[in-house]
Amino acid sequence: MNTDIESIRQAVRDFKIENAAQLEEFRLQFVSRKGKIAALFTGLGKFAAEERAAVGKVLNELKNEAQQRFDQAKLNLESSIHTQRSATDDITLQAPPRPVGSLHPLTLTLEEIKKVFYRLGFSIAEGPEIEDDFHNFTSLNFPPEHPARDMQDTFYIHKDAERIDKDLLLRTHTSPVQIRKMLEQKPPIRSIMPGRVYRNESVTYKSYFLFHQVEALYVDKNVNFAELKETLVMLAEMVFNRKVEYRLRPSFFPFTEPSLEMDIWWEQPGKPGKWLEILGAGMVHPNVLKSVDIDPEVYSGFALGMGVERMTSLRYGIDDIRIYYENDIRFLEQFQ
Repeated sequence: MNTDIESIRQAVRDFKIENAAQLEEFRLQFVSRKGKIAALFTGLGKFAAEERAAVGKVLNELKNEAQQRFDQAKLNLESSIHTQRSATDDITLQAPPRPVGSLHPLTLTLEEIKKVFYRLGFSIAEGPEIEDDFHNFTSLNFPPEHPARDMQDTFYIHKDAERIDKDLLLRTHTSPVQIRKMLEQKPPIRSIMPGRVYRNESVTYKSYFLFHQVEALYVDKNVNFAELKETLVMLAEMVFNRKVEYRLRPSFFPFTEPSLEMDIWWEQPGKPGKWLEILGAGMVHPNVLKSVDIDPEVYSGFALGMGVERMTSLRYGIDDIRIYYENDIRFLEQFQ
């Protein structure tokens, strides 16, 4: 054993360490848990008790010597590399160009919409994408026979290969976040609800099974239709950064009454102008307020919702929403 210890001690002292590869080889041979010195420790059990302490002391000295040699060599190499770089680098030179990524056009539009609502005094509320029937339908005044509950429109969660849980689903709109917000906070409430939503629709140039919505909710005392109209006009003009010609058409949504859709007049060079729908809105239905224990005799409110894909397509002149989800780098690079 003593012969082996002295042989390894001499090897530790004679080993050349002039680069990173040699340093790693030294570590593997002498410092690592599977190295030569560690192997010597496994043989301590062969010695008598009175000899074990003395041999162990010698082995610890060898282990410390090897570790010190490794640490010093590593420090010398790092110092040498730093000195070489300091001598050759010219910090006045322009840095080489680095490839810069870009935000997705949907993200750019969503961030712009958020900024507009911030300026109008709205906060952001978020909720889960897997919802239950109460938050997604019942509390929003959807009757049991409403077609939106049908399998053709809604993705329900399968418990197993045979059973479908009709109470769990992928949310079909971000309106459930409105319900959660009203359940956890008493009026006044002024928030937007951005996020992904899912519907069982065919994939075409104008429809997809996944898309993004931004909804807004304002509930307080004496909220009226005039405030809704003013908010819609300001929102459209701030998003498109220009005066807009608009019209408000009567519509129907189970969770608002009265309900409307907003169109703006859209013109493109070389093409005839036309009316384009950009959002739906209305005054919060009294039944919705009752479902969250808010007294509709005291409070009123309005809600509105828009598709981020639709707004993005209008801003950037894109006529096929499928391209948003294809991850084509040639398309995405245009938004740097």
